[in-house]
Amino acid sequence: MKYDVAVIGAGPAGAMASKYAALNGAKTLLIEEHASIGSPVQCTGLISKAALTECEISEGSFVLAKMKGAFVYSPGGEELTIRGKDVKAYVIDRKLFDRELVGRSIDTGADLMLKTRFMGLHHGRISVLSSGERKDIHADIVIGADGIMGSVGRAAGLPRCKKFLSGIQFEAPYDACDAQFVEIFTGNKFAPGFFAWAVPFGRMARIGLAKNAGDRPALHYLEELIKHPVLASRYRGSRTEHVVGGIPLGAPERTVKDNVMLVGDAAGQVKPTSGGGVYMGAVCAKIAGEVAARAARKEMDIKEYEKKWRSAVGRELALGMIIHKSLGKLSDENLNEFISFLNRPGMSECITEYGDMDHPSVLLKEMLKGADKMRLVRLLGVAFKTLF
Repeated sequence: MKYDVAVIGAGPAGAMASKYAALNGAKTLLIEEHASIGSPVQCTGLISKAALTECEISEGSFVLAKMKGAFVYSPGGEELTIRGKDVKAYVIDRKLFDRELVGRSIDTGADLMLKTRFMGLHHGRISVLSSGERKDIHADIVIGADGIMGSVGRAAGLPRCKKFLSGIQFEAPYDACDAQFVEIFTGNKFAPGFFAWAVPFGRMARIGLAKNAGDRPALHYLEELIKHPVLASRYRGSRTEHVVGGIPLGAPERTVKDNVMLVGDAAGQVKPTSGGGVYMGAVCAKIAGEVAARAARKEMDIKEYEKKWRSAVGRELALGMIIHKSLGKLSDENLNEFISFLNRPGMSECITEYGDMDHPSVLLKEMLKGADKMRLVRLLGVAFKTLF
């Protein structure tokens, strides 16, 4: 088999990359190791409105609920209410969402191979195991969209992402205070280095957390989380759809080598402030697909992908990483102070006006214009002093 572009991994980034490669005239193959698209699920399934737009898809049957804000709880129990003016995010069924995106890629002309595992790279060929049979596929350009495990990147000798969080989540019956608000739980008792959540949809919720790797197992913190007074009052017991996974943060120094490029989670194109990867992945995947198609025709150097995606989202990812590191170093006492600071008159209004799931730099700049700039800098750490 001979293709101009082969994309490994049929998640949202892979689907968008293959779609854009095909749209730009490349004979394109999309490869997925599992027997069905969207399985297994390894995501909270909470995506922003901008992510839906970037994926060039409108609301559909995959939307389970619409979110307008969040309740954020400090380690000490103080509640910060963040209200949006309108719908800010959607709770989605990732299986249906991914299948819709892959279907649109196929509609543009991309071929799809399921139950096909990437095995290695060999001088312009990729080796795969398809339904138990070893096969070689000739491809001018290979796009690794194979997630946190990054088999394509390892085979190409590309560096790994800078940091990995471990996460755990389950679905359960849940009596939400307001079904249009996500609940965020902070503190080193529940999620050291990151945060925990309850994302409601209907009479259910996705309850989980992400944390620094290397601490106690994620399950330990999950058991602590369900004892949280707020969560315990709403959680109705039983667990379904148990998921364990990881979140890559911090793009590696290089995402291109020879005829290989990485995109999405495999390239660390994930928001360090929230762990969400659909929006950033879609932005970069469209660039990857176009560059791959043109590179296959010798119209463009494949290295242009690196330049283009970093120009599009690199600064936002870098700033997000600084915010992540700064917040992750806060003690519970500091977190209590920080959330109290955000709860002050005028600050919550600023969050409502300028808060953006996909571009936290917009909100940060507005917050740093206020009279409490130095207190904010002190709370978040000296890292910001060199940035603004």
